Amino acid sequence: MKRFNVAGNCIPEEDYMVDISGKLNQIKKLIDAKQYFTINKARQYGKTTTLYELAKLLSSEYHVAHISFQDIDPIYFESSDKFSTILLQYISKAMEKSSSDKEYAREWNNQSVNDFNALGEHIAIMCKDKKVVLMIDEVDNASSNSVFVKFLDVLREKYIKRRNGRDYTFHSVILASVYDIKNLKIKMINDGSYSATATESNVYNSPWNIATNFNIDMSFSPSEIATMLQQYDNDNKTGMDITKISGEIYSYTCGYPFMVSRICQCIDEELHKSWNIFSVKKAVNILLSESNTLFDDVYKNLENDKELHDYIYDLLIMGIAKPYVIYNTIVGAGVRYGYFKKSGNGSDGVAISNKIFELFMTNYYIAKDLIGSKQINGVLRHDIVKNGKFDMELCLRRFADHYKELYNKEDASFYERHGRLLFLSYLKPLINGQGFYHIESQFTDLRRMDVVVDFSDEQFIIELKVWRGAKYEDDAYKQLLGYMETKKAEKSYLLTFDFRKEANKEHKTEWVDVEGKKIFNVNV
Repeated sequence: MKRFNVAGNCIPEEDYMVDISGKLNQIKKLIDAKQYFTINKARQYGKTTTLYELAKLLSSEYHVAHISFQDIDPIYFESSDKFSTILLQYISKAMEKSSSDKEYAREWNNQSVNDFNALGEHIAIMCKDKKVVLMIDEVDNASSNSVFVKFLDVLREKYIKRRNGRDYTFHSVILASVYDIKNLKIKMINDGSYSATATESNVYNSPWNIATNFNIDMSFSPSEIATMLQQYDNDNKTGMDITKISGEIYSYTCGYPFMVSRICQCIDEELHKSWNIFSVKKAVNILLSESNTLFDDVYKNLENDKELHDYIYDLLIMGIAKPYVIYNTIVGAGVRYGYFKKSGNGSDGVAISNKIFELFMTNYYIAKDLIGSKQINGVLRHDIVKNGKFDMELCLRRFADHYKELYNKEDASFYERHGRLLFLSYLKPLINGQGFYHIESQFTDLRRMDVVVDFSDEQFIIELKVWRGAKYEDDAYKQLLGYMETKKAEKSYLLTFDFRKEANKEHKTEWVDVEGKKIFNVNV
């Protein structure tokens, strides 16, 4: 029986899979054109599954050597001799599995090859009358090794000579990695793991500057997610609304393959096959509450990279706009990890790539930044949550009361910077288990942050803003009305942090009517 798989590559006969045939055909066009390229995508983005399926697609036209550096012993990167030996063994074994010409596959394993010159000659002999495609997965495991960089130099020189009719080499080479191989040598020079040889004319010359750009979108669109749900429904006869559910899954994941599959797996295995919009939200909650390798990586990157940590804090929590400049090292890292995308609001700014990352990162900052700080406590959940309904008005009234008790002048700088997190940390335990919030990052700026709370079958829109003057007060209403229109909401909530002196500010909690819409206005 098929199941949803989030561990390792997917197998069509055993796992429910998105139909990626369209992506494979696009990749095949690059291979048919003899291109060399790298599939640079974040972890758990379906790279390995894509290569497996691609190898099957190519097998009728090409000799395919699909190998992986995942478990390769570092000893094989100590010298060109050892590397050449293991590479040819890997290629030979891979071809024996995929090619009908077993004798040709065995000929690749030539033990007399003991340096890169001999390796280049052997590749030329083996590729002279054959179309061979080399695919190397998990290249990151070799990315800090100078021997591997020199191997890339070999491939580059042979590629250039082939174009001039002076050599034979692989028809196409595909490297799958998280790190950008084009900048590999620069990275290694900077961290001290590579030094130039006497014959290198340009120490910064990329070993992979022959590679064509890989611009194929590896994320899953709503229609692609629907192909997987259709397979499942054909087997299980759930009668689900496939279009609606695939759209809801996409709204949280933006098609991140691991997240898509994990949400489906949760609904199938942990939520009693209850395929509806509410179950998608529950599955997101389950995903956010668990430990997995993807979130482990996010945590480690935020903990170990202060520049990235502060950049995302400013972007997500403070609402400081950042330009999308891929050559900025922090932006490049965020894109490489799958955290950033170009904002869809026409600003060419940076945005967090999906709501699940937004939620995880916000929870991370709440846990980290408020440790040891004064926090608003004493709110009784059973007063705010009754009969499965969440009383957002009472929630905000209680927050205002407690905030006023807690706030004092000497803490002003802290609260001005962390006030938003303070509210989110107050809200989080109240909705845990039955709901969650997410930040609409495309609408976040220094003056405002839009938070959407989903609780049971209700949705609440809350705008958090800092007092910047009467003009911005009017703008806040206009902006909130526009956002309410997109959400088709009749009421919403406006929470304003006012850091003026007590004599100049007005504490209020009241409902106001604005252009026929109800807005609960809270000033603290």
